[in-house]
Amino acid sequence: MNGNALMRHVWERRDRQSEKIHLGKREIAVIALICIILASAVYYQWIFKRPLPGRKNIIGIIRIEGYILESTTVNRYITLINEALRNDSIKGVVLLIDSGGGYADYVEEIYSDLLTLRNSSKPLVASVIRALSGGYYIAVACDYIFVQNSSLVGSVGAIGLMPPILIPSERTIESGPYKWTGGPIFSGYSTLSSVVDNFISAVENGRGSRLKVSTTELRKAMVYLGREAIRLGLADEAGGLQDAINKVADEAKIVEYEIEELKLPERKSSSSSYSSNMSKLSPRWENITLETLSRIHPPPSVYYIYLPPQAISQSNVSSQIETSLPAGVGSVIIDVSHGNRVSWWTFDILISELAKRNMTVSFISQWEDLDSKLDNASCLIVASPIEVYSAEESKRIERFVEEGGLLLLFFDPAWEYIGMSGLLQGIITPINSLSTRFGFAFAKGYLYNEADHFGIYRNIYIREFAESPLTENLDSIVFFTATHIRSTNMGVAWTSKDTYSSIAERADNYTTIVFTERGNGTVAAFGDLTFLTEPYCYVADNYKLILNIASLISQVKVPVKEEVETGLEEEVARPDLPVGTEKNYTEWIDGKESLLRWFKVSETEVRIERPNRTTHYYFTEDGALWKWTADGMECIYENPLPEPPYPLTRGERWRYESNYTLRAGETVYYGNIAGEEEVKGFEDIMAGDNRYFCAKVEYKSVEYLLIDGRNMTMITTGYYWISSEAGTVKQETTTSYYMLTVY
Repeated sequence: MNGNALMRHVWERRDRQSEKIHLGKREIAVIALICIILASAVYYQWIFKRPLPGRKNIIGIIRIEGYILESTTVNRYITLINEALRNDSIKGVVLLIDSGGGYADYVEEIYSDLLTLRNSSKPLVASVIRALSGGYYIAVACDYIFVQNSSLVGSVGAIGLMPPILIPSERTIESGPYKWTGGPIFSGYSTLSSVVDNFISAVENGRGSRLKVSTTELRKAMVYLGREAIRLGLADEAGGLQDAINKVADEAKIVEYEIEELKLPERKSSSSSYSSNMSKLSPRWENITLETLSRIHPPPSVYYIYLPPQAISQSNVSSQIETSLPAGVGSVIIDVSHGNRVSWWTFDILISELAKRNMTVSFISQWEDLDSKLDNASCLIVASPIEVYSAEESKRIERFVEEGGLLLLFFDPAWEYIGMSGLLQGIITPINSLSTRFGFAFAKGYLYNEADHFGIYRNIYIREFAESPLTENLDSIVFFTATHIRSTNMGVAWTSKDTYSSIAERADNYTTIVFTERGNGTVAAFGDLTFLTEPYCYVADNYKLILNIASLISQVKVPVKEEVETGLEEEVARPDLPVGTEKNYTEWIDGKESLLRWFKVSETEVRIERPNRTTHYYFTEDGALWKWTADGMECIYENPLPEPPYPLTRGERWRYESNYTLRAGETVYYGNIAGEEEVKGFEDIMAGDNRYFCAKVEYKSVEYLLIDGRNMTMITTGYYWISSEAGTVKQETTTSYYMLTVY
């Protein structure tokens, strides 16, 4: 074999070997693919079929617990339902339900998959601890529902978080008017109604002929105890988990079976972090609020969910935009000095109509400013205050009306206008501290009509009117979450007789607007605020009502009262009250009002009788307080506390400090007091039947008292009003106490 032939032989042999090698790689690839397919089939068989030796009949238990608010939660339930559906060893399923529902989409997704499981001929039975709203929606997918007598069942309904108000930006632009909000505000009503229809349809389909409650009753979203739920056909039988298991076994016609709670495999590598994350995503029953829902699924959003009552009171979700506008001079004053949760946002439509009539509007946040401007105002608007009007403030407003002014009172029971502060004040107490002066009172709760309403049940139609300037040309108006007003022969607008009060729970023709005269002036009151705002003002004849209000305001003529220049500086001289003088005046201590009796015993002694004690005060010849006694106690000041530096003028300030000895029976305590007082201004104050020109004095004192090795600190702040004619005629005091152990 020559060289060339030898080379060809070598190359041909290498080519054949290479061909064999390539063929081997393809075979390996095919074998690997077959192995993967076989492994997947085995895994599928293990996950979904699991025909384990000796465990051919299984009754699976799936727990539906807590709120269903996160995608991870719904995915977990769907995976478990699919396992029950595909695993031939699982002959039936018990749902152990303890849930208040959740996000509407998630609830419906679980419900839909449960129907698939139910239609697969595998018995599906619910054992209910608590099935409210979406929790009950899930329960009606089952063939049979067991409850305990004390189980909570029902709340067939939905909660919708309305689209937010769009405040546009020049730097962030959108393609259409509803790109941010998802739709107009009123679209929320139809959406919510459609969602509730789905829920009711699911209940009626699931319960069938067993259901003994009407659609109207279901829409009320009532919560029932288990025993009542059985009577109404919302559940089938009283029983627990074991009863539900037995029911599944009977329906599946199996005698021997094992019980297995279906769970997802735990993640060994990150179980702790996974558990931590799940706890963050599933708020506890007592912690859920509207703010939580708004954060998880921003509005517009819909929930089949039952919330505890505090969910609303703990929330900060509000469509109101609060603002504090500077006080100004105008013929219309809107009071915001009593924590009123209103602003230009509430009254902008009314303000624009008043502007067309050449009228100006002022928002005034300080009572002293409001008081001084009332003399030249034609109208005062008070809307949803959350702080009580004092007797003096109420009398001042009464005088304003009697002299020809117009007073408009608005109250709205919606949370946006009440807030936590208003709730703590008793909701209607602040507005009624003023309205009762004129013979009427706003009622608790809200009105609703399930048969005739705009959008939802608490948007009520008002079609019955009496003749008045406010009701001229009105055929129908709509109030949104409104209350009624109790009065005698003052009403000018009423609901239909099938309207209910949420508190009284009885149907009646409820008064929603009152109109009355007092002296030379007029008072009108409305049980709603929302009708003033857009877009609600364009519903029915609501805008006509606003026009009537604006017209009424513009027709009020109050002569301007010019201040008389006396050329004298405002001041209060030292009171010179003769011995034997007796007077009564009001004192507020820590917000509680009481009437005290003041009596001048001698030139150096004064006795003050309070409801719970009588105190004697002793003064030096120059008016300094050196001792007081009360109920077996005696306090003596080392340095007598000086009287105010009369005559009192604006900005006058003085200080004092003294050690003192306090005797209580046989025990002696030692303390120190330091105080500062300042004349903040001058006011006219009603005391009894008289009006006094007073200096308003602000004071603050700090006391330290050593008691049994502990240092008690008392910080007292407040005001008192003092006149030349009668001395002190009013006092307000707040005291805070602190204890510190001394070693």
